[in-house]
Amino acid sequence: MTVSTQGLHIRTGSRIVSETVELLSSMRFSISLLTVICIASVIGTVVKQHEPFNNYVNQFGPFWADVFASANLFSVYSAWWFLLILAFLVISTSLCIARNTPKILADFKVYKENIREQSLKAFPHRAESTLVETPQAAANRIGQTLLGSGWKVKLQSRDTPQGQGWMVAAKTGAANKIGYIAAHSAIVLVCIGGLLDGDLMVRAQTWFNGKSAFTGGGLIADVPAQHRLSSSNPTFRANLLVTEGTTASTAILAQPTGVLLQDLPFSVELKKFIVEYYETGMPKLFASDIVITDFETGEKKEARVEVNHPASHRGINIYQSSFDDGGSRVKLQAVPLNRPTRPFEIEGTIGSSSALSNGDDKLVLEYTGLRTINVENFAGVNPASGVDVRKVDLRSSIESRLGSGHKTVTEKTLRNVGPSITYKLRDAAGQAVEYHNYMLPMEIEGARMYLLGLREVPSEPFRYLRIPVDENDSMDGFVRLRAALDDPQMRELAVRRYAVSAVEDGRPELAEALVASATRALALFAGAEPSVQLTPVASGTSSKAPVQGGLQAVSTFLENNVPQAERERASEVLVRILNGTLFELLQVSRERASLPPLERNDATQQFMTQAVISLSDTFFYPAPMTFQLKDFTHVQASVFQVARAPGQSIVYLGCLLLIVGVFAMLYVRERRLWVWLAPSSEQSSTATMALSSNRKTMEADREFELLKTQLLKVPA
Repeated sequence: MTVSTQGLHIRTGSRIVSETVELLSSMRFSISLLTVICIASVIGTVVKQHEPFNNYVNQFGPFWADVFASANLFSVYSAWWFLLILAFLVISTSLCIARNTPKILADFKVYKENIREQSLKAFPHRAESTLVETPQAAANRIGQTLLGSGWKVKLQSRDTPQGQGWMVAAKTGAANKIGYIAAHSAIVLVCIGGLLDGDLMVRAQTWFNGKSAFTGGGLIADVPAQHRLSSSNPTFRANLLVTEGTTASTAILAQPTGVLLQDLPFSVELKKFIVEYYETGMPKLFASDIVITDFETGEKKEARVEVNHPASHRGINIYQSSFDDGGSRVKLQAVPLNRPTRPFEIEGTIGSSSALSNGDDKLVLEYTGLRTINVENFAGVNPASGVDVRKVDLRSSIESRLGSGHKTVTEKTLRNVGPSITYKLRDAAGQAVEYHNYMLPMEIEGARMYLLGLREVPSEPFRYLRIPVDENDSMDGFVRLRAALDDPQMRELAVRRYAVSAVEDGRPELAEALVASATRALALFAGAEPSVQLTPVASGTSSKAPVQGGLQAVSTFLENNVPQAERERASEVLVRILNGTLFELLQVSRERASLPPLERNDATQQFMTQAVISLSDTFFYPAPMTFQLKDFTHVQASVFQVARAPGQSIVYLGCLLLIVGVFAMLYVRERRLWVWLAPSSEQSSTATMALSSNRKTMEADREFELLKTQLLKVPA
């Protein structure tokens, strides 16, 4: 039997109905639907699904984000058109099965023994021979031989002018046709299971049962009933967050316009959350020890939920999806950076916020995240030796690009750098800047320093301000130097001390000139003296852009006041003066703090080199202070996915049938064999043999040669 791509033809008076049924039941229509589903699945894989709309605006822009949203590309698998395609695929494939299954089942019983002798000569595999035995005896012998080899055989006698002839019809490999039915049935079952386990039932309740997404805030217990789904909901897949030591019984279903609450027939109590890490910092194991309490019977059941090892109760599976912060308590130390601010401590809970005020400035401190483990790669940060540019190592270059997929050219040096805190500072206008600060200093390029990160847009990476540590491995020395830079009296005292140390006695006029230059340089660096940068505009004139301070202000001053031919020499002198006055300023700040002066050694030089750069960068820091993590009490939370999936068993059955069907169609060859035995004399007969196969392979050629030897006694 040959499977046709045409559809089912029905006899009806309406031509439109007949053509519609033919199209729906045709194989070409099913293949077209499968192609569209594959394309949609690729889109759903490439584009992150169910993300906040602002993320898509940042990624694609406002115009294309609206276009893609109108096509439901951000929720492909629950889009109406995707579900409609699945429904049509089920109908089309079911009609294909209904059209071809009776033919396949009927073909199982057909041996095609009525084939004519002349037709056998048209087959690619054919042979003729003369046998020294009667046709009946030869037919019995050939039939027994084929039966012993696993063939199904049917004998037919025919009357011919020469006498009674016999037709031996045999077949094997009929399971190939079963593969067609199994594979197509698998597609139907998988689609039905997908429709049952999708959010079609949830959508139906929002359409016909008066349910709507909730967009407000507050306690879960206060959410009205129209935003809740019953515990008898036949199918759902929702997220349940449970903090250590607490109990939860209401899961959340994310919707494009809000959330729906799914009530569970039981509660889940998280006794303990367990997490283990690889040396790369990635989670190796996270598991939850839970207690399930049934509301109807009051039964309590302990269980452990791990990844790929869910717990189950009353037909609802509980999967370990992720983990989160469960409201850790943190204590932060406010450290002034670019504005005179009194240091203070503040405590809060991750997920909450605190109001801050500094005169007319109103800020809201939002505690967004706490990470107790941060594993960073320090390979190549501090190279020990230079690179010989004359070296050409072709073998290493080739081997670095061959081998396993995870191999990398760069060697990794992983190190846990300790906890970090992430927070946001939101101003009165609602604009927020996100900060990420490490609790402990880390060694970078041979120097220990604190890293203070910030970013204005969530899609951007963090940019880090490096603060060098003092002799006590803290940032107090830098903070004192930054505060002294804002004090005019301390700047004046540092300038006087620098002039005394730099000018020999007896040259007061040179000392006064140096004082004036140093005062001007330090004032520019501190932002006390206004500096503007001339920016050309289209009309040919120039606009003035203010520069706050730091090295940028010094550079702007040189560009505006020193001829280009003399800038290099002037900049060297000015930077030397600036470094000397900043060192004296550091000594003055230590003197005011009752600390001994620093010695002029390599460690002090390294500190000052980084401190000058960091002081210049603080003028671009958007907040007057930074918050350092002083202490914390870590509280874990586990994120479960709770799912009632009646279509899961159907999908598993479909997958099993798909495996059986694919293997049957690929590895089982259907073959049919005919041997016509015509009498040639009283004790001899003429044999004509032909073999047909659904695939032309070398194996079929070898099998035919073997059958010629066994059945027709033709020498190999």
